[in-house]
Amino acid sequence: MGVEALVQRPLGRTHLTVTRLGLGLAALGRPAYITLGREEDLGDDRGVAAMRARTWAVLDAAWARGVRYFDTARSYGRAEEFLAGWLRERGVAPGAATTGSKWGYAYVGGWRMDAEHHEVKELSAERLRRQLDQTRELLGEHLSLYQIHSATVESGVLEDEGVLGRLRALRAEGVAIGLSTTGPRQADTIARAVEIGTFDTVQSTWNLLERSAGGALSGAHRAGMGVIVKEGVANGRLTARAAPAPLAAAARDRGVTPDALALAAVLAQPWAGVVLSGAVSVEQLHSNLGAAEVGWDTELDGRLAGLAEDPETYWAGRGALAWA
Repeated sequence: MGVEALVQRPLGRTHLTVTRLGLGLAALGRPAYITLGREEDLGDDRGVAAMRARTWAVLDAAWARGVRYFDTARSYGRAEEFLAGWLRERGVAPGAATTGSKWGYAYVGGWRMDAEHHEVKELSAERLRRQLDQTRELLGEHLSLYQIHSATVESGVLEDEGVLGRLRALRAEGVAIGLSTTGPRQADTIARAVEIGTFDTVQSTWNLLERSAGGALSGAHRAGMGVIVKEGVANGRLTARAAPAPLAAAARDRGVTPDALALAAVLAQPWAGVVLSGAVSVEQLHSNLGAAEVGWDTELDGRLAGLAEDPETYWAGRGALAWA
């Protein structure tokens, strides 16, 4: 797996090439986020300059290790800005890496830790138009994939012809289009996206605790969609900081870190096209990328099967995590 995970290959039916391990910037582009241990990881200095420097350091390390897929969003604070500056400063040519972003949420945290709200969701055609302009102003030709952020069946966005028409036009311009999913009904959203047939990719949560979308993601893969997996370490719950005892024991037995083993479980899924690291430090990134060296087998499958939670329980717990 070590060689394959960082060799570029096609992402579903898109024209894009990706490495199986990618880097997500959700936790790097803003001072507050719902990841366990953030205070210890980042310390007190979370000013713009400090977070930009941290983001660039992690991007540099990822690039050096061969990572060529980067994931961001309009709502990730200044993540698009940080990534755009890094791409420009490092002289990365358009197409040398694949960059995905998302629209639908707006960051409203004002770079404050104590903000009442950090992001606000609106899946309208007008917000798509406005945020696409903002994304393109920053990322320009580097924008490879544009996704609806946290689409759900209930939101109606998958039936909104104003949105779907603009996304189809964007694809005609050479940018792949996709959606991300969230919540205990991810599988329903994925199934509807497959049925519609408009989208090139889907980005969903799947990890050792939350496996409910696996069947739907397999179906999306069979339909030709590229599958991107987020939250593979469950916002820190599957790292050394909080790993359940069976995962911690299995990691010790294999001589790897719990996060590497958790991400290896995702890499082992035949439908997973890209598995995102959400590292906020170079050390975390290297630990996450250790997943590429882990050999997953049926013994691990059986040993860790009991970690799976009811999706309603999992998402209720995730929703209770504090922005810190």
